[in-house]
Amino acid sequence: MAGTSNDSNPEPVRASVSVWLGRQPLEPYDFPDWLGEYEREVASSMATGRLMEYVHSRWLIRQSLYGVSGKAPHLCRPVHGRPVASADPEGWFLSLSHSHGMSACGISSHRGIGVDIEPVFRDSNWRRIVRRWFTEKEQDWLLAQSSQESFLKAWTLKEAWLKATGRGIANNLRTLEVTADLELTGDRPGENWHAALTEAEGFMIAVVWQDESAEAAPQLHLVHNNDEAHMQPAELERVGEQPWVICPLQQTAAAKENGQ
Repeated sequence: MAGTSNDSNPEPVRASVSVWLGRQPLEPYDFPDWLGEYEREVASSMATGRLMEYVHSRWLIRQSLYGVSGKAPHLCRPVHGRPVASADPEGWFLSLSHSHGMSACGISSHRGIGVDIEPVFRDSNWRRIVRRWFTEKEQDWLLAQSSQESFLKAWTLKEAWLKATGRGIANNLRTLEVTADLELTGDRPGENWHAALTEAEGFMIAVVWQDESAEAAPQLHLVHNNDEAHMQPAELERVGEQPWVICPLQQTAAAKENGQ
């Protein structure tokens, strides 16, 4: 294994939720031999750019499962279809996000996990998105602040929420309302939801997870690329001092009455 980090030959991560970041290689590569038959079938029709993203995300899943379980990466694999859980080792729930060459894998020991990343440098027509898809209260404070950073915080929290609750964007962006001080109101009452937000490696990162315990924050790790073709354990770097903003997530009577 390359490098010397605190997580080399790691003790399994025991936190209920963790996030693993990895940068996609710049050069394209052929199908590695560790891809399963189902994954090869899915990847076979992809163009080069999408193929690289797909293969790298499956590599990152395996390295992340290695980090939490200690099981060799080439023995780890997600379930078929959308990789929302691990098939081997069993007992882990997964969420993926990709953006501008960075991939993120959220892992939880409990069902209900969503992660979203967005580059902080991204220049987007965010005001149009806010006016079209956000609640009136969100529009008021976001347009008044006129801050792309504030928009990215709200947007990534909403995306992570929808992934954690198993829904797509269409007609669902208002099922989580974000206030200016990042207090959240969702439509999943009594299910012990938590949310956290941070910035690392030039990306805004949001995580929403479900757990009876209330740990202070997820653990954040960087997974450094190695030789994907041979599936050796990568160098895992714990971002130990990364500050997370914990976002209170609750259900209110008003949200229930309005069906939000």
